[in-house]
Amino acid sequence: MKVTETKLKGCFILEPKVFEDDRGYFFESFNHKTFCEAIGQEVDFVQDNQSYSTKGVLRGLHFQHGEHAQAKLVRVLEGRVLDVAVDLRKGSPSYGEHVSVELTADNKKQLFIPRGFAHGFVVLSETAHFFYKCDNYYNKESEGGIKYNDTHLNIDWKISPEDMLVSEKDKNLPKHFNLLT
Repeated sequence: MKVTETKLKGCFILEPKVFEDDRGYFFESFNHKTFCEAIGQEVDFVQDNQSYSTKGVLRGLHFQHGEHAQAKLVRVLEGRVLDVAVDLRKGSPSYGEHVSVELTADNKKQLFIPRGFAHGFVVLSETAHFFYKCDNYYNKESEGGIKYNDTHLNIDWKISPEDMLVSEKDKNLPKHFNLLT
């Protein structure tokens, strides 16, 4: 597995070793020991989530705070998304910065997002099946978010705002990143 740390400390892109032949392909999508050694920390995932979305669906930017904060390992099973992680860790050298990674069924890349980050994605293909592992259980009272078009973050979602499909809940998230400081 190839592991690359992004500009955000503790946030990694993982690329599995894929074995392909005329029958198709095989790869190990997750191995606890290999994963923890690769990122240099112990992470125990306790919950798997999966979503299906159509082109233009934008989900995020979401996070869990306090004792319910979650680290995530995300990947695309079918389709193509632009995945975004935002560092919300006060005192971090990359606090308030974000990283964007295109995850596709073809490139099989995964993104590890540590606790203390907001996360979101937009679907770039006609449809997408998105899968992620979490190291903590979801808790409704601990959820938070930042509006996808926050001007401080200035995220290029690679899709025009007119083509975005955003839930009412996500449209009503706080408009400014600096509200979290």
